This record gives sequence, C-alpha cells and structure tokens, in this order.
Amino acid sequence: MGRIDRIAEPWGTRTPYGPGEDWPQRVDLRLDDGLGPADVDEWVQSATILHSNGDGLDIAVKDGRIVGVRGRAVDRVNHGRLGPKDLFGYQANNAPDRLRTPLIRRDGQLVGTDWDTAMTAVAGRTQELLAERGPSSIGFYTTGQLFMEEYYTLALIGHGGIGTNHLDGNTRLCTATAAAALKESFACDGQPGSYTDVDHADVIALYGHNMAETQTVLWTRILDRLAGPNPPRVLCVDPRRTPVAAAATIHLAPRPGTNVALMNALLHEIIANDWIDREYVDRHTVGYDELEKQVADCDPEWAAAICDVAPGDIRDAARLLGTAERLLSTVLQGFYQSHQATAAAVQVNNVNLIRGMLGRPGCGILQMNGQPTAENTRECGADGDLPGFRNWANDEQVADLATVWNVEPQQIPHYSEPTHLMQMLRYVEDGSIRFLYVSGTNPAVSLPELRRIRDILTQERLFLVVQDIFLSETAQLADVVLPAATWGEKTGTFTNADRTVHLSEQAVEPPGTARADLDIFIDYARRLELKDKDGQPLVKWSDAEGAFEAWKVCSAGRPCDYSGLSYAKLRGGSGIQWPCNDEHPDGTERIYVDGEFWSSPSYCESFGKDLLTGAPLDPVEYKAMNPSGKAVLKAAEYLPAHEPTTPEYPYLLTTGRTLYHFHTRTKTGRVRQLQDAAPDVWVELSAYDADLHGWSEGDLLRISTSRGRVEAKLRISGIRQGTLFLPFHYGYWDVAQGQPGRAANELTVTDWDPCSKQPLFKCAAARAERIAVGDTPAPAPTTTASKPVGGRVPPTRGGDAAAVVEDLAAEEGSRWRTR
Repeated sequence: MGRIDRIAEPWGTRTPYGPGEDWPQRVDLRLDDGLGPADVDEWVQSATILHSNGDGLDIAVKDGRIVGVRGRAVDRVNHGRLGPKDLFGYQANNAPDRLRTPLIRRDGQLVGTDWDTAMTAVAGRTQELLAERGPSSIGFYTTGQLFMEEYYTLALIGHGGIGTNHLDGNTRLCTATAAAALKESFACDGQPGSYTDVDHADVIALYGHNMAETQTVLWTRILDRLAGPNPPRVLCVDPRRTPVAAAATIHLAPRPGTNVALMNALLHEIIANDWIDREYVDRHTVGYDELEKQVADCDPEWAAAICDVAPGDIRDAARLLGTAERLLSTVLQGFYQSHQATAAAVQVNNVNLIRGMLGRPGCGILQMNGQPTAENTRECGADGDLPGFRNWANDEQVADLATVWNVEPQQIPHYSEPTHLMQMLRYVEDGSIRFLYVSGTNPAVSLPELRRIRDILTQERLFLVVQDIFLSETAQLADVVLPAATWGEKTGTFTNADRTVHLSEQAVEPPGTARADLDIFIDYARRLELKDKDGQPLVKWSDAEGAFEAWKVCSAGRPCDYSGLSYAKLRGGSGIQWPCNDEHPDGTERIYVDGEFWSSPSYCESFGKDLLTGAPLDPVEYKAMNPSGKAVLKAAEYLPAHEPTTPEYPYLLTTGRTLYHFHTRTKTGRVRQLQDAAPDVWVELSAYDADLHGWSEGDLLRISTSRGRVEAKLRISGIRQGTLFLPFHYGYWDVAQGQPGRAANELTVTDWDPCSKQPLFKCAAARAERIAVGDTPAPAPTTTASKPVGGRVPPTRGGDAAAVVEDLAAEEGSRWRTR
C-alpha cells in the first residue's frame, strides 16, 4: 500500500503484465482529509460519471454525506483503478451552490418557487403549444450524464407521448459520429471491441484519441502492457504531442481537416502490399472493389502534400497496421469533431475489416464515447435514434416499438430521422420550436458560435426549461430552472463505451428539494396526462427499477438486449456487457464473432447514408447492396475543409479537453484539486510559430475568428506548426461579468458533418496576436498534452490534498467488495 499524488501522476503506478495475462488489480482509494476506511459508515456500489470509461467504484458515506471513493477490484473495466476525476470529482456533490429549489422567471429575474408552481408552468406551456402549434413546437435536448432509465422515460414522453421528432442529446457534440460510423459499416450501433482487447493486442492504433486524458484508466491499462513483456506497438494520429504520442511507436500529426486523405493513403498501402485477409473480405463484406478503386491513386506522396506528413511515416504506419496479428483500433474527437468526420471514422473500420481483425481477442474497434452514458442515449432513443436500435425507416420496427409502448404507430414520428440538435436550433431561431427542455447540459458554453447560441436561447418567444444541478450559464437564461439530483443521490444504470452495464445505487439524499431526473420526467408526463391507446398512463413505472424492467422488454430481441439483466444480477460484482439474454446469460465480450453481423435488411438499425451528402439510402437500395447482411466497406473521397486558412486567418484552430476537467466544468471547476491543476483557459502554439513571432511562454494572446475573440495565455507545446489549440471547458459562471472572451466556442463555426450531424469544432481558420507580454506561465497542466516544450514551467502538482492510496490487491481483492 502506498500514497501517491494523483494530480502530478495521473495514471498512478505501473503493474506490468504480458499478452493474454490478466490485468493485475490495484485498488485506488480517496477519502476526505483526516478520514480513514474505518471512519466510513457505508460503502455504496456505483461507477464513474465524469468520463466514458465506466470505472467501477464504491461511494464512501459518513453521516449522510459522500466523503470519498474507492475502486472496485472485482470490476472488469478498471480492476480497482480510478482516474483523477473519479478520485476527486465526488466533492462537487457537496458544493455550497448546488441548486436546492426550483426557480422561475418573474419580471426578468429568476426567483425561488415551489415544485408545483414550477411544474405547472412547464406542463402548462407545453399544453398551450400543443394546442396552438402541435408537437413540432416542442423540443428536448438532453445530456450524456443521466441514467438509462431516465433517457428511456424521456424518449417515451417525447416520441411516444407528445409525438415530437425533436429530441436529441449533447452526445451529438461528442460521439454522434461513433454511432454513425458503426451504422455505416455494420448497419447497427454497438461497439465491436472490448476493453479486454488491450490485454491481447500486438498493435493498438489511436486515431484522434487522446486516451491518456479522456479515459485515464484505459490508458493505464495500455501503459501496464507497455511496461510488461512483449508490449504492443502503438500508432497515434494526433496534431498534438499528447502522452499517447509520446508513448507511440509511430506518431502521425496531420494537418487538421485532412483525416480522410491520411486514412485513404494507409488503406492504399495495405491493399498495395496485399496485407489483406481475402477470405474474410470475400465471405463477410461487400464494397471491396469500390474501396480499392477509391484509394488506388491515394499513395503516401499524394497524402503527404495534403496532410503535411512525411510519406515514409505514412508507409511505416501502414506496415504497422498491415502486419499486426491482433489489431485494436480506437477513435475519438480528433476524428469525430473534424472535417469529413463519419467518412474518416468509417475508414478506420475499413482497416480492421480488410485485415479480418474483428471478433477475436485483441482484434476490435472502439468508436469511443466521450461521456459516461453516451451509449444509453443512443440505445434508448434520446439522441436522434429510436429505442432499441430500431430503424426509423423500417415500418415493421416502428410498429414493434408502438406495440411495446401500446400506442398507434403513427403516434411515433418516423417520416424522417429524428431531428439533430443543430437543426433544432435553427427551428428555434426561425420560431417553429417555441419550447426547449434542456436537461443536464450547458449549450451556452458547449455549442459552436456562442454569440449566435445566446441570441437563440434568449428569444422572447422561446420558453426555456433547464434541469440541472448548478445554475449554469444556460440555466441563467431559463424561464424555469428545475433542481436535479445527481450521481450518488439517485439509483439507476449506465453503460460505458464497451457495452458494460453498471448499477449505481443511491448513497445519500439530494440537497434541499432537488429531485432525481426520472422523478421529474414522470411528474411531467403525469401533468401532461399522457395516455396509451387504452387510456392508461403512458409511463407505467414510478421508480428506477420499474423503468429498467420496462426497458428490458423494449430491448429484448434487439442488438442491445438487456433482457437477461436485473438490478439483483448487477449488485455486488462486476458490470456486465450487453447483449445479455438467455443465449448469453453472463453478457457478451465481443460481438461480430465469425462475421455474424446485425446488418440484414429486415433487422438492421440503419440503411446507411451517402458519406459525401448525408442523404439516406432507402430500403430497396440497401437490400440490393447488402442482401445477406454483411459488413459494408464504404469508400470516401477526400474533400478540402470548408474553412481554409487565409492571410487574415493563417492558423487552424482545434479545441479539445484536458485531463482534469469535464465538459463545461460545472462539476470539476468546483473541485479544488482539479481546478487548481487547470485553473483557467490557455492557448497552445508550436515553438516554431512562437519563435517566428517572438512570443514567449505566458504571453497574453488574442485569438480571433470571423465569429469572435478569446484572450488566453500562451503555452508553447508540442503541437504541430500552423495549429492553435484551446481547451473548451472554460465558460463564465466563475468569473466577473464583462470578462473578455474565455470560451473556445466563441470562435468555432456553425457547421456539421453531413452524416452524423456532429458539429465541427476542430478546423476553424483563426489568427493570433499578442496583447501583453507575460510575467507568469500559462495556467495549463504540465503533465498532459499541454506539457511545455523544454520543461521551462514548474510541473503540475496537487500536494497533500491530492494524496491517494493505491493498494495492490491481487491477493485480497475480495475484501474490497461492497457488503
């Protein structure tokens, strides 16, 4: 047992292991200062809620208050490990400025009120608009942080009760492309890989995925493989020198917006060298000839001119991929939020498919999620899909959902795919949506082109409802604010990026009169008097377990089958991967084994889209292309980005995350250790570009696009030349009014991928100018991708407050089980 500063050492100590071996257990424990394990009254089972990894943990409770966390050694995801946000983030629950009572706008000001008054206003305005303008005047925008039971209830209310097509989640901003890419290649969502593939892979390729900061415990797993015998080789594709890049065998740093060109060159080399599993391709895929034709002229020299990457490096990377015996590929925001997002992510799928690298240990694809419950929004129909991965363009599947809900099929909008968020905002802008219900997210900081977003959300004709745990920048604009309970204060399940379902039990009571999101949604449905076709209440459950049992019925027989799960089965042990049913009672580690896909025309979730235009294929086209339900090799032509650099705006701006914060910092900004590690916005520039201008570390720069300005201190980092980086976490709730532009999304463009409809945050044309010489370093962490060139800045440290106990518990993991 040892103590370690987990701000200064985010990934903790190494526990090396070799290919095919079990990952050793290491239990991480953090308690409030002055407390030890013997002081804890109760340990309550849960999992992490500040990233998508899904690390199993137990919540420490003392005197009715959350006082710490420890990792669950028995959990398949983390084997007891926790990342910095897991270890310290629980403190946000106890923040003094938690919302405790509903608020309603009176004479331009938000004032406290009671629940009945608030909900009467919300339901009343909904009913007025339904009578005056119909269901299309109502929109819902939710999060990636609620529980599955809450998303499913919201989807039932929105699609099955009110009958609106306008329901989306903020997963649209982070992992809509993950779902889209999987649907293009496999005609269905659902991750083909498993985290255990890390234990077996001999090559791990990370595309636009700074795993070290976004899924710290999964990166810890890779670090332990790298420290052990016969380590895997690593390919990193990222314009910044991230910790992943520093550990990689090969690091490719392409010009932002050129990912499709790079992927086509890698595919060109793999095909040209015949590193292909021909038998697998012939038996289990369609579209190979078109793919081969598309990449025939995309040699490394062609890509080098576009991507600004050396042709030899591209060839070396292709050889790494082409000669791998067990290839694991992961993708995240560097592809998802960039130009031609879905097309680029699909080409990653193509690499694994033509190499036959699916369905075996170490052979998988993880089109990653960014949020802890992003998978649930997609499964449950809360982010532009129908529940149970049903196909909105398949009348039989819509009718099946109508049977589950006991409504008429025409009650469920399916004349087109559900409306994506950016289109919803245009409908708000033009006045056709007059009611917007925002739950658990902060669009006034997280959406592109914030000046426009503020104008939209403050329209007098819009009735804005915000359901949250703090008075966020968005809540400050609302007509009604509903105080919600959060993780640890309610019960429910959530599913991580490799399909592992965890149960999170209520550990403490929420503050004041705050309510679980599920309870608020059920109250809303009751006040709207939503009924099924027999005149019975549409929402037939009153608690989380009842909602879970209803979801099991909805998911049964679909790819995301939960029918074999129960709260009892999820208690006490590890999370379990879906599908879990009679055929797979213990869950399913890997899908698509032996080339069996969920892509038959009658069963598939999607018929796919044109990667260039986003136009959906109709059922006849899809059946003609893929009558036997194989995987689809879908080619993509590279096209230049929509906003190229110019003499006025000579830099390419990319935005992203830091390890120590989550989204818009509504939680992590209230946690001392995390806030101290990354206290304010900064901007990154390469040493070459800084020297060119004569700028130094800590200089104050103004970053501008045609849409706005941000002021930030300069960090000279390992980013590629000609590129600027801004973290997107920083808004305005914790600074004085009138603060100069701080949010990265003041600068980003209103544009989105044609297939996934995911906004493009990573390829705006920008300029930079110095407005003051710096006297202190930039407030950027030094342990991560923002590490300064040359180490001229004191390292990020957390001190005594960041001390964590790490216990190597391989021999005694059972003593960490929740009683």
